[in-house]
Amino acid sequence: MISTQAQTPTESQGLFSYLPIALFGSVMGLTGLSLTWRLAHSSFNAPLWISNVLEGVALISFITLVISYTLKAITNFTKVRSEFMHPIAGSMFGTPLISMLLIPILLANQNLLVARGIWVIGAIGMTLLAWFMILRWISIRQQFENAVPAWIVPVVGMIDIPLAVPALGWANELHGFMVFATAVGLFFAIPLFTIIVSRLMFAEPLPPALQPSLLILTAPFAVGFSAYTTTVGQIDGFAQILYMLMLFVLAIVIVRMRHLAYCCPFRVSWWAVSFPLAASANAALRYTTFAPHWATYTIAVLLLGLASLVIMLLLIRTVFGILRGELKTLST
Repeated sequence: MISTQAQTPTESQGLFSYLPIALFGSVMGLTGLSLTWRLAHSSFNAPLWISNVLEGVALISFITLVISYTLKAITNFTKVRSEFMHPIAGSMFGTPLISMLLIPILLANQNLLVARGIWVIGAIGMTLLAWFMILRWISIRQQFENAVPAWIVPVVGMIDIPLAVPALGWANELHGFMVFATAVGLFFAIPLFTIIVSRLMFAEPLPPALQPSLLILTAPFAVGFSAYTTTVGQIDGFAQILYMLMLFVLAIVIVRMRHLAYCCPFRVSWWAVSFPLAASANAALRYTTFAPHWATYTIAVLLLGLASLVIMLLLIRTVFGILRGELKTLST
């Protein structure tokens, strides 16, 4: 959830020209939290209505953003193209595609045909975006300071592809594609994670507006755990490694997040924390089925509570800002 679009006085403005593509990260977070509460219902008999409410909010947010960003593209395509070509903001074009890979899980029981259609578009788009971004990175010299956590989104986002496949009834037919997507996402997570951590260690600190994106560093391990276990059908030694790495990285990043509310004013870029937290809680709940123990249960409940609290605060603050007419300011 990163807004890095430069504003110029001579630039013609269209409808929703200020709307950043990264705002689709809110759909990712809400969908991820809905799926996590659904898992909590099956594991701990948690109230199902919480998942249903979050599902409704996620679907409304997705439809609203699709319409709004489509209008932006129609009325000011130059702005969209500029955003896509930006070395940082361009990576966030993976957020609507990842949303299209997650939304079908919610829709599968209601309208399987629609769910499959959305997923197919998302899977093809995600694969093409990953291919294009890697090609762009190795074809054009990159600036070290541009290596931020958002770089993880367009390539490592491939690991979101397998998540909906079982719900869509294609687990057997698309098993090879699931392996392909998981392999690409996890393999490229290694160099990208290394480059980004190196940048954090040896270059200038991230600007305040980009600080929330640090939580994206947990996504390769949290989502990777869920994608890998969905693909292979079990929690094996490698899955356990991914889960433990998730906990370690999350513990580091959360400490860095403790002053977030004081380091910079609220912006929609704060939604960058939502999906990593929801994915971490989801992975923790999945892990309790493999290792039922008071410690794993405690971790799962704490992460679910943290993700729920943070995402609800983000939602309330965003809605409050929209009602006050502050969306343009919050998007800068």
